[in-house]
Amino acid sequence: MSFSVVTTSAVDQGDGASISAIHPDIITAHILTRLDGQTLAAAACASSELRAFSAEEKLWRDVSTSTWPSITDPRVEDLISTFPAGHRSFFSDSFPLLDHSPSQYNLRCSSPTAELISAVDIFYKDQLIFSKVEESETESGWFLFSPFRVELLDRKETVPIPIRHVGEDQKSLKHLEDNLSLSWIVIDPARKRAANLSSRRAVTVQRHWLTGEIQLRFATILAREKKGEYVQCGMVVTCKGSEGGELHVREVSMQVEGMEGNHLNGRESLVILQRAIEGGMRRKEVNGKARFDEYLEMKRERRERKERRENALDMICITAGVTIFLAFWSFVLFR
Repeated sequence: MSFSVVTTSAVDQGDGASISAIHPDIITAHILTRLDGQTLAAAACASSELRAFSAEEKLWRDVSTSTWPSITDPRVEDLISTFPAGHRSFFSDSFPLLDHSPSQYNLRCSSPTAELISAVDIFYKDQLIFSKVEESETESGWFLFSPFRVELLDRKETVPIPIRHVGEDQKSLKHLEDNLSLSWIVIDPARKRAANLSSRRAVTVQRHWLTGEIQLRFATILAREKKGEYVQCGMVVTCKGSEGGELHVREVSMQVEGMEGNHLNGRESLVILQRAIEGGMRRKEVNGKARFDEYLEMKRERRERKERRENALDMICITAGVTIFLAFWSFVLFR
């Protein structure tokens, strides 16, 4: 069987040639393996033949591990193999970004899971500089009633990264904002679902005025059960320069923050995360920075409404107090 004869035959048929005229080995070994995940998914929608070829598990495993190196961890590999369609299901869950959606309001979250697994990758100019998998148990009293926080590095642990220490000006911070990206995938082992909670690009980049540390914040805004209520699922990457001029990562963490600025505990955070993983709307592109700015604006308006209510209440109390005072002395003096 000659590949050249089959391929030539397909060309000779002109525009009417079918994909079936190309030998399957050429399609699977030399065409589909060159596609990224988005293109592979699009190819699967083009025809029934391509859909069958694109369903091969090895294709999606290679695409997924090249996109998120952290999932090569044996624990995660074994878990993904139990997903309904393996790595294809995992990619479908994890590649699109979460977008806060009204559909989340009516989604009833099932029973809590026993653990959550975080698969985290940090890239600089599309080159991997940090990768880690972290398991978080979710059943102990400590988790349920303490502020929810996932820490990937110990307090004294740092990770050198191949980035020279940036200067003091805003241009240098902008460089990190444009070139450093974060993927933070949370996996629910019980439900065989996953979601990427990161905004990919930082929504804010700030330098601490005293320590000089650079803090990059990544965030996804998620809806709560009550309409109009949102939380910020915030991930922080903190970098600090060394004497040799190289930057070191000293903090990679995630917390869930309410609109009052309070950090939610494990029980509250687990409900929100499970709801987002199971029923959150996913989009190929989400402007994380714009969503974050909208969230900050909602927080500002909420704070101003609260201040107006408190000022009005203070005025009522003062007026009532003055009235009672005047009435008392009027009674004393003119009785």
